[in-house]
Amino acid sequence: MSLRKSRRFFSEEFKLDAVKRFIAGEGATALAHELGILRKQLYEWKDTYLIRGEGAFQNRSDILVSGARSERRELLLARQRIAELERKVGKQEMEIDFFVEALRRVKDPQKEVDGNNVRRCTSSSKSRHRKAD
Repeated sequence: MSLRKSRRFFSEEFKLDAVKRFIAGEGATALAHELGILRKQLYEWKDTYLIRGEGAFQNRSDILVSGARSERRELLLARQRIAELERKVGKQEMEIDFFVEALRRVKDPQKEVDGNNVRRCTSSSKSRHRKAD
């Protein structure tokens, strides 16, 4: 005779209720104890819910029927995420370009040349020239 416990099955409503209570702020240990489940199970249900949304705990036959819809939803979410990341990369490229140019100007101060080929000095170098006079 096997000492192994039989696997317990929980309804979709039970899991959703547990996850929503957990997300709302109830403590994992107390909630798991009250519901008679392991804390680890509660965290796994929460992760599944956050990834798949409201239909996360549908039974297998419902998942097969709604598979095309969920694939489309995942594709749309992926495209939105890609667009968001592309915007972020573009913004970062602009910031990098700005800081590279600013660093270039700090390392090599701009010296302008007028029509008589006389160099105009920066304000810091003017003060050094005055002290020497």
